[in-house]
Amino acid sequence: MINVFLDFWSGLLSEATNPQKRVFIGYLASALFIAFLWLFFIEKLKIKDATSLIFSKKIWFSKSSKADFKLLLLNRIILSAGAAAVVTQVTISTFLYECLSSQDFVQPLLFYSTPASVVAALFTICFFLFDDFSRFFVHRLMHKVPLLWSFHQVHHSAETMTPFTIFRTHPVEGVIFLLRTSVVQGVVISLFIYLFGNKVDLITVFGASVGVVLFHSLGSNLRHSHIKIRYPKFVERILISPGQHQIHHSVEQQHYDKNFGVALAIWDLMFGSLAFSEKKEHKFGLNTKFGKKQNLLHLYFYPFKSASQTFKLISIFRGRF
Repeated sequence: MINVFLDFWSGLLSEATNPQKRVFIGYLASALFIAFLWLFFIEKLKIKDATSLIFSKKIWFSKSSKADFKLLLLNRIILSAGAAAVVTQVTISTFLYECLSSQDFVQPLLFYSTPASVVAALFTICFFLFDDFSRFFVHRLMHKVPLLWSFHQVHHSAETMTPFTIFRTHPVEGVIFLLRTSVVQGVVISLFIYLFGNKVDLITVFGASVGVVLFHSLGSNLRHSHIKIRYPKFVERILISPGQHQIHHSVEQQHYDKNFGVALAIWDLMFGSLAFSEKKEHKFGLNTKFGKKQNLLHLYFYPFKSASQTFKLISIFRGRF
């Protein structure tokens, strides 16, 4: 029992020392630095006022933020079986590789003569693009499909946001995104190995993909925060700013189903869901009864009730036709 307890906390602490993780201490430090620069040079706040705003007790110790931390701890236990996703990724890669090998249209190792540096660059870019689009697509489905929204609303029930709000998810949503990761890795890896052989490699920095490092180093943790950093509009057509993601969490009706993107805004631009950041303050949370409770039992079990009601509506609808 003691070993399980120690493994749990050591695993949790490893998140802060792993550059592949969003809450790596280096990324949190860069977000803090960017926030200070923004408030001091753009918002013209004094250092004391900027510090008070960033570390506001009303934000960090609110009921909503406390629920974020509780969900983080419990979800880590519940989703500890997520290591099985690695097996799933290997299974998907093997299956797709065998499918490719069984066809004659595209020959194996077709591009094996390509220089290793070029292969690494192509693989890194394709992996980043496919990963980012799949995040956008699944996120969009979470909002558009009532059954999936039943569980995703847990994330949107946050009334205050900190970098740890990213962990405010229902375990069902966590499993869905684990499967998404497995599919992305399985498809891209099997396809590149089939075409390029053993030259396939990621361009990494400190063991993490260069795309991941750049995204998180440039303030990804400020997306879930009260620091409203905005980009020029021509940039927000390409990259999602923290201010744009805060609009995604806004309770205002004109902001519903906007800015599903994670890193790139081009997907929202293509699908007509792009909205530019605004200087005014936004209220976060949900204008529903669900969004008014921040206790764990409610956040964990009500989504199942909501999902069951969705199934009933589907059954009634089918019964009429």
